[in-house]
Amino acid sequence: MKLSVLTTQYVAYKQDMGMRFHTEARTLRSFCRTMGDIDVVEVTVQSVLAFIAGPGPVTRFWHRKHEVLRGFYRFATARGYAATSPLPKIIPQAPQFVPHIFSHEELRRLLDTTASCCQSLRSKLQPDTLRMLILLLYGAGLRISEALSLTLADVDLPARILTIRESKFYKTRLVPIGPPLTQALEAYISQRAKEYPTQRDAALFLTRRATPVTRHTAENVFRRLRIRAGVILQGEGRYQPRLHDLRHAFAIHRLVSWYRQGADVQRLLPHLATYLGHVHIAGTQRYLTMTPELLQEAGQRFERYAREGQHE
Repeated sequence: MKLSVLTTQYVAYKQDMGMRFHTEARTLRSFCRTMGDIDVVEVTVQSVLAFIAGPGPVTRFWHRKHEVLRGFYRFATARGYAATSPLPKIIPQAPQFVPHIFSHEELRRLLDTTASCCQSLRSKLQPDTLRMLILLLYGAGLRISEALSLTLADVDLPARILTIRESKFYKTRLVPIGPPLTQALEAYISQRAKEYPTQRDAALFLTRRATPVTRHTAENVFRRLRIRAGVILQGEGRYQPRLHDLRHAFAIHRLVSWYRQGADVQRLLPHLATYLGHVHIAGTQRYLTMTPELLQEAGQRFERYAREGQHE
C-alpha cells in the first residue's frame, strides 16, 4: 500500500476516535512528502532517521516526530501493512526546554511597544488588537488557539466571563476574569466596533483586513514585538520568548501571589488546573517552572513553617 494512502487512513482512524490530531497529521504529511510516492514497505531505516533528525542539533521536535511515527507504525504493523518498524532503536536525549517566565517589567515593555510595533499599515494587526491579545493571554492564562477562537458572543462583560469552546481536549469551560481585564476588553470591543463587524459570531481578534487572526500571524507579529521591546534571551537564540510563554507566566505569577498572601497553595493547585483547562493536575505542574522569585517565596514559607514547629 502507498505510504500516503495509509497515513490518510491512520489520520482518519485517530480523528474518528475523537482526537483532533491536526499537528500529527501535518507531521505525517511532511513525512510522506520527504519519502516520496513509495509503498510503506519501501521506507528505509536511513530515510526515517534522516527525516526525524533534520538539520541541526537534537531538539524536542526529534521526539515529537518519533512519537507520531511510532503510533503510525504500530497501526501499520498491527494491520499487516508493514512487517517491522523502521524507526531508530536508540533515542537521543534532548536538552530540557524551559519556558520563559516574563517579568512584570518585561510585560510592561511589551505592552508599551505595541503602538510603535504595529503603527505601519503593513502590519497585519492594529496596535490595540496586539495589546489586547497579550493582555488576554497573560491575564486569563489562555492558550493561543483559545484566544484566537473567541467570538464576540463568547465575551460576557456584565458577568465577567469568557466561554472557551471545545479547547484542546474538546472541553468547553467558563473562565472568569477580573475587573481590570474586563475594563480592557470593554474598551477594546468598543473601539473594535467602529471599524469591524459586530455580529455575535464574528471573531474577537481581526486583522486590518477584517479576517480572523491566525496563530501564524500572531506569532510573527509577537516575534517583531519582543525584538523591538528588547525582550530577548542573550546567548540562547534558538529558544526565544514565545507567545505561549505568557500562559506560563500567568501560572507562575499566580503561585507567587498565593504564597505572598499566605494561601494554601497545595489546596489551590487543582483550582488553577481547572482554570487553565487541564484535565489532570500533572498538566499544570509542567507549567510550574521554579523561577528565583517562586523559589524565594516557597523558601520563606518553609522557613516560617520550620520556625513555628520549633515553638511547639
